[in-house]
Formats: sequence, C-alpha cells, structure tokens
Amino acid sequence: MFGSIFYNLWGALIAFSIYFFSTFYKPFTPLRVLIGASVAAVITFLAMYIVRFVIAYILFTPEDSEELEDTKLEESKSDKDLEESKESIAANSTIEFQDEDSEEIAQVVRTMMHREDEPQIHS
Repeated sequence: MFGSIFYNLWGALIAFSIYFFSTFYKPFTPLRVLIGASVAAVITFLAMYIVRFVIAYILFTPEDSEELEDTKLEESKSDKDLEESKESIAANSTIEFQDEDSEEIAQVVRTMMHREDEPQIHS
C-alpha cells in the first residue's frame, strides 16, 4: 500500500476536527458531538485504507517495469555483441600486425642498427 498508517491517523484527525468544529455551536449535547466526531474519525481512518490502495493502484505502472526489463535485456545483448566485436577486432588487428608489419619493423630495426655502426659527427 501507498504510505503508512500515519496518513490514516492524519485523515482521522482532520475528520474529527471538521466534524467537531462544524457541530460545536449547534444545539447538540457535548457527548453527542464527541461521539459523532469519534465515529467520523473511525470511518475516515478506515476509508483512508481504501484511498491509499487506490493511490497505490494508480501509481503502480507495470508497463514501465516491463519496458525497463526489456531495455536491460537489449542493453546486455548489445554489450555482449560489442565485447565480442571488440575481441574479434583486437584478435584480427594483432594478426594483421604480426603478418604485415613484422617485415617493416625488421627493416626499421636494421636501418637503426646500420646508423649506429656509422660514425656520427657532432658539430
């Protein structure tokens, strides 16, 4: 249910006060005014359960939770697909790097070693 018994007590207090002050200056006996106000408070206290149930029913939206679950499933599927594609791209790039660039890297290393062998003149 929406809320707590606290709302029921507030409703009962408000109902008691309204009934009491609306009948206070009428020619009723004080006992009748107090009993009538107490009955109004008890009825309002019980009616607040129904009011809270209706409010909770109105605010409960199962469509949103189902959509969120569907969205989470789609996100998890897309995350898995993204991770798999990243892994396959990484695997392909390392294979390409090993196959294509190994000759180029070897050539660069030979060139650098050849330059080290030559005497360098610093001015």
